Amino acid sequence: MDFFQLVSFALIASILVIIVKEQQSSIAFFLVLLTGIIIFLVLIQYISEIFRMITYVTTKANLNFMYVETILKIIGIAYIAEFGAQMTRDAGLGSLAAKIELAGKVFILLLAIPIITSVIETVLNFIPV
Repeated sequence: MDFFQLVSFALIASILVIIVKEQQSSIAFFLVLLTGIIIFLVLIQYISEIFRMITYVTTKANLNFMYVETILKIIGIAYIAEFGAQMTRDAGLGSLAAKIELAGKVFILLLAIPIITSVIETVLNFIPV
């Protein structure tokens, strides 16, 4: 499914949601949820291809894969947290969406600690004692 088809699918689903929302708001929400999940599932194949390309470039450049892997995990958590937060906002649960975003930030910080530690150690090695 290319970009045009994906956007067309989302627009058609949006029109259906607007039509159904007036009569059955719960069905309209499930339609939004289903559309979001389908879009996410379609995008996963493209995201995995991006990860494969980054892994290939990292291997060719002879970089430490731990850092790249951590950055890819951080990006993944950010996307998943954003997706979950938007879906809960669509359900009218803004406070729960904020909690999902907070959890995403905490997990990102947790994953970033080894990189931050490495940067601090590198800086300290340049400072004469």
